[in-house]
Amino acid sequence: MDEGQRERSRTKHPELQLLELEVSGDPIGSMRDSALGNCVLERLLGEIRQAVEQEGELTEAAMRIPFGGKRNSLTQELDKLRLQLLENPEGLDAASLKQKQKTGALAFLDRKLLFLSWRKADCEKREAREEEARQAAAVLPSKETLDKIQRYETTLQRQLYRALAQLERLQRMRRGEAVPAPLTVEVSERA
Repeated sequence: MDEGQRERSRTKHPELQLLELEVSGDPIGSMRDSALGNCVLERLLGEIRQAVEQEGELTEAAMRIPFGGKRNSLTQELDKLRLQLLENPEGLDAASLKQKQKTGALAFLDRKLLFLSWRKADCEKREAREEEARQAAAVLPSKETLDKIQRYETTLQRQLYRALAQLERLQRMRRGEAVPAPLTVEVSERA
C-alpha cells in the first residue's frame, strides 16, 4: 500500500505536470482540478502579481509568464482585464490612470489567488480521501479469494451447527431424557 502511494506521488512532480498540461492544449481547467495544479497556478499568478507591483501595471510581458507565452484561458482573462484597465472614460491624468490600473490589477489577482487557495484546499481534501480509498482497496483481497473465503465460512458454519446439535443431543442423553435419532431437514427451492 505504502509503495503504491510513493509511486503515485513520485509521478506528480509539478514541472512534469505543467509540461504535460502544456502539451494537451489549454491546461488551466484541468489544473484547477488538482491541488498540484492549483499550486502551480498560485505560483504563476504570484509571479504576475510581483511583476505588477514592480512595473505598476499589468503588462503583456507579465501576462506571458504562464506557459511560455502560449494562449490559454488564464492569459485571455488577464488580457481582457488589461484592456479594461487601459480604458480611461474619466479622463484621468497618466499618473492617476497608472495607479488605478495597478490597484485594479492587484485586486483582481488577489481575488484569483484567494479563490485558488480555496480550490487547492478542497482538492487536497478530495485527493487525501481518494488516496485513502485507494489504500483501502489495495488491502482487499481479489474476488476469487473472497469467494473462497465465503465457501470456507459456509462450511465452518455448517460444521458448527452440526457440532451444536450433537452437543445438545449428548447433554439431553446425560440428563436422562429420551433422545430420538437425529433428524436432518434440508429445505431447498426448486425453480
